[in-house]
Amino acid sequence: MSTIFYSVRELRTQSRKIWSELACENEIILTNNGKPAAMMINIPEGKFDEVTKAVRQAKAMLALSEMRQEALQEGAMNDEEITMMIKEIRKELKDETE
Repeated sequence: MSTIFYSVRELRTQSRKIWSELACENEIILTNNGKPAAMMINIPEGKFDEVTKAVRQAKAMLALSEMRQEALQEGAMNDEEITMMIKEIRKELKDETE
């Protein structure tokens, strides 16, 4: 299965062909000014909820990955640093209560 691209203009002028293609290929990428802008995916009968859930999970994973990359670029703490900070704060709180 290869990725098939159509422009937004082609969607307007060749919609019947694109719908047929979608049924065979299961996904089509729509472009706007030559750049990927949207993905059309075939939803098997009775699978709307499952497909919707899968797409939303994929979008959430992409958003999380992007947030992690931004945090790394901004110098955010890694998991080890966070764990050490928590331990230090707990120790300080314990020392204060004794």
